[in-house]
Amino acid sequence: MTTVLLSIAPFLGAQQPTKIPRIGYLTASSLSAQSARIEAFRQGLRELGYVEGKNIVIEFRYAEGKFDRLPELAAELVRLKVDVIVTAGPIVTRAAKEATLTIPIVMAQDADPVGSGFVASLARPGGNITGLATLAPEISGKQLELLKEIVPKLSRVAVFGTSTRPGNAQALRETELAAGAFGVKLQYLDVLSPKDIETAFRAAGKGRAHAVLMNVSGGIALSQRTEIAELAVKSRLPAIYVAPEFVEAGGLMTYGVSLTDLFRRAATYVDKILKGAKPADLPVEQPKKFELVINLKAAKQIGLTIPPNVLVRADKVIK
Repeated sequence: MTTVLLSIAPFLGAQQPTKIPRIGYLTASSLSAQSARIEAFRQGLRELGYVEGKNIVIEFRYAEGKFDRLPELAAELVRLKVDVIVTAGPIVTRAAKEATLTIPIVMAQDADPVGSGFVASLARPGGNITGLATLAPEISGKQLELLKEIVPKLSRVAVFGTSTRPGNAQALRETELAAGAFGVKLQYLDVLSPKDIETAFRAAGKGRAHAVLMNVSGGIALSQRTEIAELAVKSRLPAIYVAPEFVEAGGLMTYGVSLTDLFRRAATYVDKILKGAKPADLPVEQPKKFELVINLKAAKQIGLTIPPNVLVRADKVIK
């Protein structure tokens, strides 16, 4: 009898392989727009000992700029019974939240998770959502300061914003405070969809703006980053953005939260949740790293010379 039991035991073990965790990654944009952030997330997982296909699987879903696809893509991840859903942006987090109240959701970036109703507080989220916030309204003031440094005669700035974006009102208040200090007048232009971008550039031209501060929702602007950069050059308007993808696509300058750092840190949340932690008990963390990226080719195209004292502060210069 003992011999029979011993011979059966290995067979039983073989029938019960270790379950490989499955992660859902949901974004409103495309693979090309998200490539740097996805690689940062993967890097974070590798640093924690995860190897795709071996001890973790990632299910990617891209809305390709079509926001109406997000609910179905989120529902698809729920049907796959993923262990965690990672979201890239507030409109994505909302779609995931509406799709599930039980699967843990990790926000890789969100401007105002409390204001959006995703978490009860940063310290104690209280539900199935946690992650990283991009709460740094002072960035808008710093962006305006940089524009003033590269355009000394700056007196009028067109601010492209998205009024429905969480955190937009607070960022605008910070920009207005900085504008008052620098003696700059602001022209606010609401961009609620990609089709509003070209209209906003025309309005900025008619308003005789000297520069553009791009504070549009990433879900709207990121997929249009090449077109936006081209419109800025065509309009000969110095523009500052919040993400380096815009500068890499031909934009002039970006200053903001290091989103790749946030996406890398999102992997830590995934790891903790897979090991048994509850999103409700994991505090939402805030930015630790900021970056300045400058594109000298774009500067040359609009006839602008970047002062050496600004260049020396750049984390990256594209020539």
